Amino acid sequence: MSDAETIHLTFPQNYNGIVARVRGPVADVLLADGTVVPAVPRGVLKRERRGTLIAVGDYVRVQQAASGDWRIEAIAPRERALVRRAPNTLGRLDVIVSNPDQAFFMFAVRDPHPRLQMLDRLLVIAEDNDIPAAVIVNKIDLADPDEARAIFAEYEDAGYPVFYISVATGEGLPALREHFQGKITVLAGPSGTGKSSLINALEPTVHLPTAEISRKWRQGRHTTVMAQLIPLRDGGYIVDTPGLREVGLWGVDVDNLDYYFPEFRPYLGQCRFNDCRHLDEPGCAVVAAVEEGAISFRRYESYVNILLSEGG
Repeated sequence: MSDAETIHLTFPQNYNGIVARVRGPVADVLLADGTVVPAVPRGVLKRERRGTLIAVGDYVRVQQAASGDWRIEAIAPRERALVRRAPNTLGRLDVIVSNPDQAFFMFAVRDPHPRLQMLDRLLVIAEDNDIPAAVIVNKIDLADPDEARAIFAEYEDAGYPVFYISVATGEGLPALREHFQGKITVLAGPSGTGKSSLINALEPTVHLPTAEISRKWRQGRHTTVMAQLIPLRDGGYIVDTPGLREVGLWGVDVDNLDYYFPEFRPYLGQCRFNDCRHLDEPGCAVVAAVEEGAISFRRYESYVNILLSEGG
């Protein structure tokens, strides 16, 4: 990794590296000079730390032993994280990326069809963790431009930046590239939306594997099997993540769920009851805004589904 491919990373005090990739018990740690070293966490960290021991984006303190091996001596507390339910578990949290500056959630206008409820949940996770979020809509070459904007207009109305792109034709990529400069960006979304292809287009030296859409299920095949920190030549890093099939909201503060829908915020505090959940309470300002068309009915339905499914 050359100096031209790195950005200046400011590590927390007493920490000298950031985890770029996790391979089983080994973490590839990026140091301030741009070198990457394989390191293994000390045994005491495994006993002290619950949940995901180490994740891409974790700031760590590493030290080289006399044998030449590197060890992770300490892991900084996470300021924020993108999480999901760990596969094949009943609810254990799996930290996908730790401490990102921003999250871009990538969906396709077609092939596969956009799963907007998944996008809503991803945005809630970002809001809960104070991660600035944006939406990428890929494959606009497969649809009429008005069709794509009609599907995702409600996110623009909610205040999220929405980027309409085609990795295949290059449309929209220059503007998107500018928003990645100088930041650590987590790129997440369902399989098949073109995340790896986008990274290959932005950084051709990476050569991430890609796959065609499954004809039977119209779903993407997983090509990224682990999250990894990828440097961009124009400055900044993208964290490529495995394609998501489901998004759970474990750990999200459901009591603040209404605040996590930005379009609700102008109406919060205006309901007749202070503890209004915006369901069937009389005098609800949010419901009134939905009835007047000021808030998307589909987004409101998504809020209700999340609230009831998470026990709110």
